[in-house]
Amino acid sequence: MRIKRMLLTLLAVWILGFTFAFRVIETDVDPRFDTVMANRLLKTVESRWNEIEAGDYSGIRQQFVVLDSLGNVRYRTTDGLPETVNDAVRNRDAVLDVVISGQPAGKLIIHDDYGQTIQRSKRHLATVALTTFSVLIAMCALYVLFLNRSLFRPFRKLQKFALHVARGNLDYPLEMEKNNPFGVFTESFDMMREELAAARKSEYEANRSKKELVASLSHDIKTPVSSIKAISELMLVRANDEKTVSQLSMIHAKAEQINRLVTDMFHATLEELQELKVNVTEEYSSILQEMIGNVNYDDRIECGPIPECLMLVDPIRLQQVLDNVLSNSYKYAGTRIKINAYIHRDRLQVEILDYGEGVSPEELPLLFNKFYRGRNIENQAGAGLGLFISRYLMRSMQGDIECHNRTDGFTVTLSIKLA
Repeated sequence: MRIKRMLLTLLAVWILGFTFAFRVIETDVDPRFDTVMANRLLKTVESRWNEIEAGDYSGIRQQFVVLDSLGNVRYRTTDGLPETVNDAVRNRDAVLDVVISGQPAGKLIIHDDYGQTIQRSKRHLATVALTTFSVLIAMCALYVLFLNRSLFRPFRKLQKFALHVARGNLDYPLEMEKNNPFGVFTESFDMMREELAAARKSEYEANRSKKELVASLSHDIKTPVSSIKAISELMLVRANDEKTVSQLSMIHAKAEQINRLVTDMFHATLEELQELKVNVTEEYSSILQEMIGNVNYDDRIECGPIPECLMLVDPIRLQQVLDNVLSNSYKYAGTRIKINAYIHRDRLQVEILDYGEGVSPEELPLLFNKFYRGRNIENQAGAGLGLFISRYLMRSMQGDIECHNRTDGFTVTLSIKLA
């Protein structure tokens, strides 16, 4: 409705301006007005012939000259006018006979300023047209500003808001302005944003509760499993016959398998909850010998000298990484393991080498993906989380973990940042 009124106003201004201009021109060049004026002037001159200077010429706009019967000038309104009949004819002036008592007494030459009138009318038209167009331009500018403020700017806000919502940013508010033509839509979109944010929060809380429940159950399961392992180990020490030893060994192996699966599930859940905390401290490299010794179950690990240095690590998490890597070597390579350590720039590089078949080139980039297990798993237990969690822990300690094939085996390299 506002736009319609604005367009009608602009059209009315344009029509009124040009109507006024043409009316001015019509008034200036109206021939009927010239005839009346000429008759009035002639009557005045004839009535005041003897005292022509005393005539009342008010209201007469045209310039004129009065000649006597001999052609002499008796009166002129201004200098520079034609003063002979011939000059008046050449200038297309009006020449009227002055008759006194029925006898010709002289001539009345009325200067024809039609050309000047046309020029004056053109100036009037140009002025009115310029003024009209100036007003139209000003009103158009105001109209554009009005459209920008009331239509385009709110639409751009809606567009920007929709982009934020599409990208998942539900904290971006949609502000409403007074007299906004999109007011209803704006309010509806903002209510939609709030509902989506509330739904997302509810979903997050529900998922978090589920993950916390899984983590809690995983932690609780580890206690009875540890008890089963401890009892089976004690019974193995006391067992005498081969059949009992075989059965107890199977119980112990399965308990260990359950323990590793539950541990992987527990750690994966904590990582998703962003609660797999890493507390980095400065530690001497000598602690690596003890950590490796904790995993060297059957003396298959050969560890070379470790350079003395100060590392930035979380000892608990670094032990967990070594457990994961060496456990994989035990399961999949089944060979002796060699560990080399050296300092490279600001890192302590720890290489863990086994002499198994390694990993196929196409599988190598996928080893650190969550839940990925290679084709050589056979009947080995696991969830595909060990290396994924190990990389997460190493990067949280400002280090990294990499792996590559060798011609005679497989290598995993731990890069530990120096203090």
